[in-house]
Amino acid sequence: MKTIAIVGTFDTKGREFRYVKKLVEDLGCKAFTIHTGVFEPLFEPDVSNREVAAAAGYNIDEIAARKDRALATEALSKGTEILIPKLYAEGKFDGIISCGGSGGTSLATPAMRALPIGVPKVMVSTMASGNVAQYVGTSDILMMPSIVDVAGLNKISKTIFQNAVKAVCGMVSPCRDLQDDDSESKPMVAATMFGVTTPCIDQAKAYLESKGYEVLVFHATGTGGRTMEALVKAGFFKGVLDLTTTEWCDEIVGGVLAAGPERCEAAIKAGIPQVVSVGACDMVNFGPMDTVPAEFKNRNLYKHNPTVTLMRTTAEENAKIGEALASKWNQASVDMEVLLPLKGVSMIDAEGQAFDGPEERKQLFASIKAGINNPHVTIKEMDNNINDEAFALAAAKKLIELMEK
Repeated sequence: MKTIAIVGTFDTKGREFRYVKKLVEDLGCKAFTIHTGVFEPLFEPDVSNREVAAAAGYNIDEIAARKDRALATEALSKGTEILIPKLYAEGKFDGIISCGGSGGTSLATPAMRALPIGVPKVMVSTMASGNVAQYVGTSDILMMPSIVDVAGLNKISKTIFQNAVKAVCGMVSPCRDLQDDDSESKPMVAATMFGVTTPCIDQAKAYLESKGYEVLVFHATGTGGRTMEALVKAGFFKGVLDLTTTEWCDEIVGGVLAAGPERCEAAIKAGIPQVVSVGACDMVNFGPMDTVPAEFKNRNLYKHNPTVTLMRTTAEENAKIGEALASKWNQASVDMEVLLPLKGVSMIDAEGQAFDGPEERKQLFASIKAGINNPHVTIKEMDNNINDEAFALAAAKKLIELMEK
């Protein structure tokens, strides 16, 4: 029996990885699980996060206490890079698979690159189809676009996970086919998320699912935004929860995760109800710190993880971003709502955090309000951070109201 190593954050994405583990076993292979999250996993792994961190000289308890995402990603990615090749040399597994966004991809791919050429490696990632050179390097990693964010199980994510597992199992040995999923069909909602708006989307998603909707989450990485727009245009969704419109920051300022000038058009052209906001419009995205353009070197920069550097948008840039968003939303022909979180548009645009910017937010909101004069568009300001439960639930409930209307 061949063995597949499954590497991932079994704390935050335990449900997804447990599904991947089941698929591996259904196909007649053995699963060897390696936990790279900071906190307690949803299921017991074969290799703990404590062992992974220790391989690079770190203590997982100290990492958890620091609550520093960049440090955790750096420590655990180094640990996987050291430990996983050793485990392969000991004969613990024959192929390897992982799934994730930019953080999860940064955690798993260093270990994959350290494995010999020819060892089957599959990385299901929201970053795939863009520039993946920093993840693949000169290795033979198979990067598979996740289509939707790795944030739940739905028709599309299950199909992608099945294909990925078939690929890695097929590369190590012949395997049986999987049964078609015949779960009940539910009306689908599209939602946009970034790492710094995850709590908001997770809460809104849970509420929508409790009311009978299936929520597909798209990682706002340029590719994610373009994919969502294409699927909206193709008629897959009943409503859109576009709370993370950060791709417009990269489009206007010159970051690496722009989704193009047609972003935010599909739902309006299709006449689909939507609730929108300005999630992560406090940041422009670049690669590793040393790739930030020279003209931005003295700006407020934040190391999100080893492969992603964030730059705080200025008040002037926010005015332009707000103007662009307003110009799109102002074209609505069906009722929609714009929610503005007065206490911050991301995890790090909050009191005491690195990108806290009252003046920047003020300019962003003022530009949006000045640009919208369409009776179909309602603007609602809330005295919350975007990740507050009240904000998330207000967005979800309003979208349901608009869809049922």
